Amino acid sequence: MSSVAGSRAKADGPLKLAVPRGALFGETLDVLDGAGIDTSALRGDSRSLIFETEGLTLVTMRPSDVPTYVEAGAADVGITGKDVLLENPDRAVYELLDLGFGRCRMVLAGRKGDTRLGEAQRRLGMMRIATKYPRTAERHFESTGRQVEVIEVKGSVELAPLIGLGDGIVDLVATGRTLEENDLEVREEILECTARFVANRVAHKLRAAEVDDLTARLRKASAG
Repeated sequence: MSSVAGSRAKADGPLKLAVPRGALFGETLDVLDGAGIDTSALRGDSRSLIFETEGLTLVTMRPSDVPTYVEAGAADVGITGKDVLLENPDRAVYELLDLGFGRCRMVLAGRKGDTRLGEAQRRLGMMRIATKYPRTAERHFESTGRQVEVIEVKGSVELAPLIGLGDGIVDLVATGRTLEENDLEVREEILECTARFVANRVAHKLRAAEVDDLTARLRKASAG
């Protein structure tokens, strides 16, 4: 555990909860409401990133930043996607609960009717895969005994096979509509991802009663 995590985590003051902006935001607020946490201020048009509620400080941020803030103790607990945790396995946080919402699939996809994925594997022994999730992709192909050249992209990964950057992509899909609109199709399902509740390791010990209580409330809210 890093020294930063030990120095930032405190046993007093409101518990700090990292709340993910973006695709998980709405469902996260719904579950927090169900757990008895007032999220009305977050639902307004405020540009603030920090909101005080009874017994909790809610800190909004990108889902990809949640493990960083939680590991460092800048947030005691947080909510983010399993895809983020898998892509950041070196972040020392405790995964306490599968919240069940934000369900999507990590898949390997290619152009419809295009045989390049298979041909690249047969002819060259290696495929070129574009993705926002290079670590997850590399682990998957390594576990299945296939060699790949992973190309990390930050923007619209669907573009890569359309203009020849890669033979295929590894990406998250929910409805599959974006793939369909770009003439792509799923070739292989890699894993399923949902939102997870995580905690700082020091805070989990110093504030065990508070963290356990919040975990129980979120479990009940997400199950309902």
